[in-house]
Amino acid sequence: MSIKNNLLQIKSQLPAHVTLVAVSKTKPIADLMEAYESGQRIFGENKIQEMTTKWTEMPKDIEWHMIGHVQSNKVKFMAPYVNLIHGVESLKLLEEINKQAKKNNRIIDCLLQLFIADEATKFGLDEHELFELIASDAFKNLNNIRIVGLMGMATFTDDDEKIKLEFQNLKTIYDKLKTQNLTNHKIEILSMGMSGDYKIAIDCGSTMVRIGSSIFGSR
Repeated sequence: MSIKNNLLQIKSQLPAHVTLVAVSKTKPIADLMEAYESGQRIFGENKIQEMTTKWTEMPKDIEWHMIGHVQSNKVKFMAPYVNLIHGVESLKLLEEINKQAKKNNRIIDCLLQLFIADEATKFGLDEHELFELIASDAFKNLNNIRIVGLMGMATFTDDDEKIKLEFQNLKTIYDKLKTQNLTNHKIEILSMGMSGDYKIAIDCGSTMVRIGSSIFGSR
């Protein structure tokens, strides 16, 4: 199957309200261009240097999403162009993104990452930390970031019921977050679901899925 066929097949299965992020990390620019020429405009990368190289060399109507774990000292490299940062899990990181966004005279959209899985290797805030963060004075002073929703990753397992419960939990927290009166923020994205579990995620209310291997083939 070609990248184009894979992409069109996945897009044909997605409801209109679900955004597809093509996870292109480690893939050569030629592969991304094949997806681009098939109409894909949103790409997700997990290494800031690699994403910056691709941004430099590829068409400028692409939306770049940082989907990996973000190191504070690398934020400055993507601040001029990144469209959405998926994995924000601390006030410290938000403050750095805010600082670099200000230097570039931008407001950068961010998703707060929640820890919903049963695995120690995953990152994220718990529900209590999330609401503590958004209630803090320090958070209220960040004028160059905009929180647009939540992101989470389910446990890597074949147990669909377990995955479903984790996604439902995230959706419940997302709905609760939407009821908060957050000035200058707009909660509208629930980023959950990858190649192996995106159908379950969509059933549970996901509005954005991150799909790599089903489009570009396995690494």
